[in-house]
Amino acid sequence: MGCDPPYEVPKCDKFCSIKGIPQLEELEKALAKKGLKDPWIRNEIWRYQPAFGTKMQKVWNLFFRGLPLGLALTIATVALEKTLGGDGHGGHGEHKKEH
Repeated sequence: MGCDPPYEVPKCDKFCSIKGIPQLEELEKALAKKGLKDPWIRNEIWRYQPAFGTKMQKVWNLFFRGLPLGLALTIATVALEKTLGGDGHGGHGEHKKEH
């Protein structure tokens, strides 16, 4: 399934420190000003790893990940209809009235 040995399990140290993650460092400072501390902040570190991309990349992937496939299928469908001589209306077009 794509996880053929030998594979490496990442060290948890990489995900246990918020140092170097500006958003989480700011959050920690803001909480400290109010006398608070978030013991679970380390659970959010993975979201800020480069492998997950920027906020814009995430938005782009959310809305456009199926665009290439959808466009290819649309082009193939239109080409197939043209080749087979379809009228393009699927039998639901306007019918001529007989007098």
